[in-house]
Amino acid sequence: MRSNRTDIILIGSGIMSANLGAMLKCLRPELKLQVYEVSEELAQESSNAWNNAGTGHAGICELSYTPDRDENGDIDVSNAIAIYDQFEKSRQFWAFAVSEGMIDSPQDFIRPVPHLSFVRGQPPVEFLRDRHAAMSAHHFFDRMQFSTDRAEVQNWAPLLINGRDDEPIAATRMGDGTDVNFGSVSRKLMNWLADQPNCAVAVSHRVIGIQKKANGWTVQVKDLRRNEVLETSADFVFIGAGGGSLPLLQKSGIPESKGFGGFPIGGQWLVCDNPKIVAQHQAKVYGQAQGEAPTMAVPHLDTRVIDGTKALLFGPFAAWTTRFLKKTGRLTDLPFSVRPDNIASLLKVGAYNLPLVKYLIQQGLQSMESRMQLLRTFYPEADRKDWRLMDAGIRVQAIKRTDGEAGIVHYGTEIVTNKEKTIAALLGASPGASVSVALMLQVIQDCLPNVLEHPESAKTLGSMFPTYKLDLLSPSSIQEFRDIHARCDETLKLKPRG
Repeated sequence: MRSNRTDIILIGSGIMSANLGAMLKCLRPELKLQVYEVSEELAQESSNAWNNAGTGHAGICELSYTPDRDENGDIDVSNAIAIYDQFEKSRQFWAFAVSEGMIDSPQDFIRPVPHLSFVRGQPPVEFLRDRHAAMSAHHFFDRMQFSTDRAEVQNWAPLLINGRDDEPIAATRMGDGTDVNFGSVSRKLMNWLADQPNCAVAVSHRVIGIQKKANGWTVQVKDLRRNEVLETSADFVFIGAGGGSLPLLQKSGIPESKGFGGFPIGGQWLVCDNPKIVAQHQAKVYGQAQGEAPTMAVPHLDTRVIDGTKALLFGPFAAWTTRFLKKTGRLTDLPFSVRPDNIASLLKVGAYNLPLVKYLIQQGLQSMESRMQLLRTFYPEADRKDWRLMDAGIRVQAIKRTDGEAGIVHYGTEIVTNKEKTIAALLGASPGASVSVALMLQVIQDCLPNVLEHPESAKTLGSMFPTYKLDLLSPSSIQEFRDIHARCDETLKLKPRG
């Protein structure tokens, strides 16, 4: 068995590992990094452009990030503010990577697309009106527009209005939303990382074992092309394998992994390639949650630009699956993840979430016409012949011991570490990819603080994140924030705020 030693092992080549690896190498160029990816190509699972919504989640249009009114009738927008703050770090780091020549052609992975929220019916209209008032009071969202005027909304997104009846409608809009190809930016950063000294990126390598040793961690990896097993030792291991993270976390055997389960939810999109229709829509339009649908399945009608081609996507529709990964997953992933320490959590969640189970079954059995009916609540004149159904990615929702009545679909993500902070795994769903830079900065701060103690680190960190020491929530920082935001727009070739 071949063996070698490195400083840090990154499992998975998606947006999490790509950002973490690139940040670490910039902060400490002497670090030795090894990346293992089970697929034959980089970033083909959750980060692949067709497997996620591609929304640069900034809390602008996602109604699920602002819960219903509290007992006083107020709308809590704190989550939306926090997500905007986190996505700002992603924009800043990607702009830094462009300016440093780490990645080229930002148009390949990020484009300006306005973000809209759209509702129907008088109570939702009043909710959106009050949500706009609460959000626009903060300088992150002070340029958000609200309208119940059909002519204005039609100007923003004609497909929403053409052919619609006279029911009450309302929309909000912000012009500085983005469409992000997370697969593209992941591959660009991974390719840069592979070219750096003491770094290696290996595809077609499946991690089959993770053991704690006296001098760190030993990871067993099967080279799928050569059909041989090798070992790599490291001081720190990061598991950023999307749906594959939970089984790998269980392999580590750390006490902190006990009690965690996973519930995979597949996805599907309706896709329109008709250029006459695609040309009429330039927006990401998020609507209202549908009954028992999980937050990751809130419907939206999106402009997407993938590999230079523009299309419209609508969905996502949920699908039942037992696989944890779309390309390399196995039908046995879910049953093999059930352990004595998590079976109680899984059973409790199942007992208290029967409506969600029913929803997933209904989604899997629905016809193309029923999907079109939901689409027509956004786009009344949608014609079946212009749309095709395609599979999206798989999200494995983390389930904890404390889950049950609260449901299984958590807001945000979960970073699981051992007490020594020598291994970390990322579990969870939306808005994960968009806020991946902030999450990986948190991993560095919590698990690798020595990286930040280097004399040059503070200077590099300031270049990566010009707002690092700036309180973005303070009114006194408004102008400085806007100046930094505008510089990022220029570097990333995005439109000015509006």
